[in-house]
Amino acid sequence: MTTYLGRRSLLAGGLALGGAALLGGPASAAPRAGSAPGLLRAGRPLLTSGVQSGDVTARSGIVWARSDRPARMWVEVGRDPSFRRARVVRGPVVTPATDGTGKVRLTGLPSGTQLHYRTWFSDLDTHLSGPAEAGAFRTAPTRAQDVRLVWSGDLAGQGWGIDPSRGGYRIFDAMRRRDPDVFLFSGDTVYADGPLQESVALPDGTTWRNIVTPEKSKVAETLDEYRGQWRYNLLDEAYRAFNAQVPAIVQWDDHEVTNNWYPGEVLEDDRYTERRVDVLAARGKRAFHEYLPIAPRVEGERGRVYRKLSYGPLLDVFVLDMRSQKDANDANDERRGQVLGAEQLAWLEREASASRAVWKVMAADLPIGLVVPDGETAQEGVAQGLGGRPRGRESEVARLLRTLHRRGVENVVWLTADVHYTAAHHYSPDRAAFQDFTPFWEFVSGPLNAGAFGPNALDPTFGPRAVFVEAPPAAGTSPAQGYQFFGEVDVDASDRSMTVSLRGIDGSVRYRKTLRPA
Repeated sequence: MTTYLGRRSLLAGGLALGGAALLGGPASAAPRAGSAPGLLRAGRPLLTSGVQSGDVTARSGIVWARSDRPARMWVEVGRDPSFRRARVVRGPVVTPATDGTGKVRLTGLPSGTQLHYRTWFSDLDTHLSGPAEAGAFRTAPTRAQDVRLVWSGDLAGQGWGIDPSRGGYRIFDAMRRRDPDVFLFSGDTVYADGPLQESVALPDGTTWRNIVTPEKSKVAETLDEYRGQWRYNLLDEAYRAFNAQVPAIVQWDDHEVTNNWYPGEVLEDDRYTERRVDVLAARGKRAFHEYLPIAPRVEGERGRVYRKLSYGPLLDVFVLDMRSQKDANDANDERRGQVLGAEQLAWLEREASASRAVWKVMAADLPIGLVVPDGETAQEGVAQGLGGRPRGRESEVARLLRTLHRRGVENVVWLTADVHYTAAHHYSPDRAAFQDFTPFWEFVSGPLNAGAFGPNALDPTFGPRAVFVEAPPAAGTSPAQGYQFFGEVDVDASDRSMTVSLRGIDGSVRYRKTLRPA
């Protein structure tokens, strides 16, 4: 845990919204960053965890960084990696109130453009600047341009943390080599309920050796323990290098708080002294928003996770939150159930119906048709596992599918992770008990660095068929044995097609499907 030099009751760190339009007008009179760590003098603040960008649109984007002490955040951005004619934006003062994290929202950006940025912090008393760290992102297009998105989820689960001798989180190197425009982080961005041990014996006689920190030695309960989950992942070199090059769209699932949680739950787990999930979820959500480059929503909705990101006329991404309004994990066989909630469901119906993008991606943190049990009788996921007409949480999905079908919304593709293997599912009313919907595809890919599992059983309610599946030979297979996966979406501006590739830990293609727009 970082100790701040001189705790100050100054402005709480946060997000510097708006600001001057970039790449035009006179430069801000900001102190410049030092050129190299070797030139540092005492009192210059340091970045502790690299840089990140996220929620990038055609005209804006979020840049994130963390300081080792209270300091002022600065961001410089421009088209040229040498930062000629770049603009400087004055960011927030970061303090222990946000664990030293800060965000700057860059506005007035040119669309469809590769931009370079660098971030540093300046001392509050001396105004001396520490060294800068650089990153890059491409803004979303407003015209028809090729778009490449990669996605996956489930990082550092089941006791598998950072083993530097094995390349750490090396799947991020494979994703970075694909040079995507954006990364969809499909939940389980940390494992707050997954303590690590220093060493784990592997079946081949070798040993997995985790880096371990105090916060990763127990389940997270306090705010600082939740913050420590992200501080841990940001120790990994491959992950930090990826963050610096690829902007993210992040969503959450259960392990940002605790396994299979739902609002109102009281844990029966002796590892916890605080067992009220609502208390734990509030702390986990605060850390989630502090440590990830996610933009706050409009006034009154701070903390909302579901949102839409647009990539010109070819692609809209609808980021879902299937956790915050989820009902209790029971048999999931009542007439009605809840996984999105009335407000989010109405928003999704409205926004998807209004979308003029060729492709509409539903970024789901839970799969639709896979049966995911929670114990012997309860269900964690959407599917109830019984077939027949939609019941429980399936009723919300049925309403959404029916609405989109009757409004003529086509070219909907679902992307998810969660189940720790990779698969391609085709859903058709011809095979379904519920038939009032347009056929669609669901693609599953993960984990990033966690135990591999599966495959799960398919629930027949919406007529899914497993066209492709790759899963490990045994549950809990370690990342050392492979079976870590990510997916890739390529939207081609020339013919408006979408090609989905499911890739392994080394980037190799395991399955590929090209979809043509209706």
